[in-house]
Amino acid sequence: MPALHIGHIPLANRLFVAPMAGVTDRPFRQLCKALGAGYAVSEMVTSRKDLWNSLKTSRRANHEGEPGPIAVQIAGTEAAMMAEAAVYNIERGAEIIDINMGCPAKKVCNKWAGSALMQNEALAVEIAAAVVEAARPYNVPVTLKMRTGWCSEHRNAVVLARQFEGVGIQMLTVHGRTREQGYKGFAEYDTIAAVKQAVSVPVVANGDIDSPEKARDVLARTGADAVMVGRAAQGRPWIFREIAHFLETGEHMAPPLVAELRRLLLEHLQDHYSLYGEGTGVRSARKHIAWYVRSLPGGEQFRQHINTIEDCAVQWQAVADYLDALGQQMDRLPMATVATAGGATDAELDEPAGMTA
Repeated sequence: MPALHIGHIPLANRLFVAPMAGVTDRPFRQLCKALGAGYAVSEMVTSRKDLWNSLKTSRRANHEGEPGPIAVQIAGTEAAMMAEAAVYNIERGAEIIDINMGCPAKKVCNKWAGSALMQNEALAVEIAAAVVEAARPYNVPVTLKMRTGWCSEHRNAVVLARQFEGVGIQMLTVHGRTREQGYKGFAEYDTIAAVKQAVSVPVVANGDIDSPEKARDVLARTGADAVMVGRAAQGRPWIFREIAHFLETGEHMAPPLVAELRRLLLEHLQDHYSLYGEGTGVRSARKHIAWYVRSLPGGEQFRQHINTIEDCAVQWQAVADYLDALGQQMDRLPMATVATAGGATDAELDEPAGMTA
């Protein structure tokens, strides 16, 4: 199978990390890439200029030491502002700009951003065209993530996909749910397959991909060029190498060694603390720790203990001690059981942790 490109930019493979608010910061993206993801997009960055210098936005735009390609997702409701936001991020290192028309969060949709834009097809296409034109002088490709439609009676992804391709969008990701569904029910893949048939640019399938078998089946069902994994990577960032191994061999990898989990998680925490600092870092790390340990012996009790710790060094040592004790019980983690990780709240970011954009 030939290498996949976004415009002129080659990608390492066809396994992508979904942008998730409060989750896919630089430390998490780097971890996923190290464990087999070929591509990762930043958390959603606002197009509002008055917020560009905020601490929250500056953290989201932090790509220090991150292997390329650097992809930044922008969100907004006005074509001129979105174009300006694209240039702002390109001048700060973005090699790919992704437009968010997939986020179902009320705080986003109530401002007619995210998936709400799918209700106004003319505005959605105007925004896409403006961002493409703004990025063109820099030779930066523009991609777009959307849903199947606003509601079950109004699935317009195919109609919009053709128009987006027409104005120069170079890759489309489709989450197999409507805005109305949020993350409830099940993703459907027929609409993604129809989008793939309708356009010639790469199409990425997203939604409910939580195992190697599901990735194989969704690729076969949709004919998509790649799959995007979101919530299933929370606490299981090695899912990307597991999928890659299964697609190549038809066999499952052995679960990670407890010693490897210990190294990965402790390194992840150090990187997390360095980005967020002491106060925010110790609190925002809790959800990551909870996802890692949720299916492990004593995991729920340990999660409750972690939530009482207010010091990064103490938190880090508690995790080290827990995993040292676990290593005395077993060499490897249990075989993965499919579980949805969402639901935790990131108080610092004021968004549902794991809300895919």
